[in-house]
Amino acid sequence: MSDEKLPARREDFNEWYNQIVVRAELADYAPVRGCMVVRPYGWALWENITAALDRRFKATGHLNAGFPMFIPKSFLEREKEHVEGFSPELAVVTRPGAASRRAETPAVARVLAEYRPVAAIQAPGTLDGGDVLCVGRRVFVGLSVRSNRNGIEQLRALLSPHGYEIEALPITGCLHLKSAVTQVAPGVVLLNPDWVDPAAFEGYGRIEVETSEPYAANALLIGNAVLYPTAFPRTGARLEGAGIRLVPVDVSELAKAEGAVTCCSLILQD
Repeated sequence: MSDEKLPARREDFNEWYNQIVVRAELADYAPVRGCMVVRPYGWALWENITAALDRRFKATGHLNAGFPMFIPKSFLEREKEHVEGFSPELAVVTRPGAASRRAETPAVARVLAEYRPVAAIQAPGTLDGGDVLCVGRRVFVGLSVRSNRNGIEQLRALLSPHGYEIEALPITGCLHLKSAVTQVAPGVVLLNPDWVDPAAFEGYGRIEVETSEPYAANALLIGNAVLYPTAFPRTGARLEGAGIRLVPVDVSELAKAEGAVTCCSLILQD
């Protein structure tokens, strides 16, 4: 293991995260750009996380789907023939702020095209899904190190014709907007007021995280239940006190890199 000092997490999150993964021997770089080799300990962690999430998802009546990593570009071109007749809503494929993630988007677009018309954010715009929070017909987008104004304006142009209102929100202290705020019930948000301005959510029910649990604002609303990390019992008690049904899940390994329950899913509604 290297004795070289790690970069500061707040100064260069991408490099800090990459070095943590490699030095801990969770994964290593593969010869194919954009890919990594998952090592045994990393794979064991992944199996434990997916097994726990799989049980929680199925308990809510949802099904899993597999996303292929590599498919011929010609297959993607065929999807242009399938858009007509779908729901008028659309899926927006992001352009991640981390360049290493951009190889993933074609495969995701191909799967989403089976359910929705697909549009995409184009360069020089960047947009991470972790910065996009839909609350009814309002879409809050975090202005962060991963999502820029160009990407947000592209999203506005794509969604406004469908009746969505886009609002850009500056965030501080976290990587993505959904580390600072998520929806936990119809018209109700859970937020960390130190990371996002609560005034942006005037008119909504607001539940603030316990000050001792700053990362507790990330929750995943599925139907009438909320997948919620077991690491934040005090905030969890606040949510249950407000009548919100929680489904607890241990995501402690994901949390080490500011990963959370919303990072592990893509929820589609008929």
